[in-house]
Amino acid sequence: MIRRAGYEDLPALLRLYAAAREFMKAQGNPTQWGGSSPAKELLEEDIRTGRLYVCERQGRLCGAFAFPVGEDPTYERIEEGAWFDHTPYGTIHRLAGDGGESGIFSECLSWCRERIRHIRIDTHENNVIMRHLIEKNGFVRCGIIHVADGSPRIAYEWIADEQKGLR
Repeated sequence: MIRRAGYEDLPALLRLYAAAREFMKAQGNPTQWGGSSPAKELLEEDIRTGRLYVCERQGRLCGAFAFPVGEDPTYERIEEGAWFDHTPYGTIHRLAGDGGESGIFSECLSWCRERIRHIRIDTHENNVIMRHLIEKNGFVRCGIIHVADGSPRIAYEWIADEQKGLR
């Protein structure tokens, strides 16, 4: 079940993201979230603005992601490619699972696709597992964007196309 995160979820969210950082390090991706990203303050802001969601199974928080809908400043400039579409979109950020459940990405993505027909997402070059999940689920690589600290990310886009199926 996907639901909007509340402040009462913060302790579990901090544990979830700490576990995700350790998993990424073990998979050869130590720099994407470093030692403290996402910061507690960013999660609090995401909760305050209503854009942070959690995935629960049997009453246990096992995944989380931010899903703002609207223009994302991070995506204003793209290099080595271009966006396919400039219609309103949602962006999946800070997607993480606790490692104890499978299918978190698919569940979160299905939930997002029920709400909007145009989604963008990005990930670090070294996040091989996430890149595989993104590409396997119909996203198309569009180019390179840079996050707030200036580091590059591979940017993807998915657009529902009733005539051709999913791109």
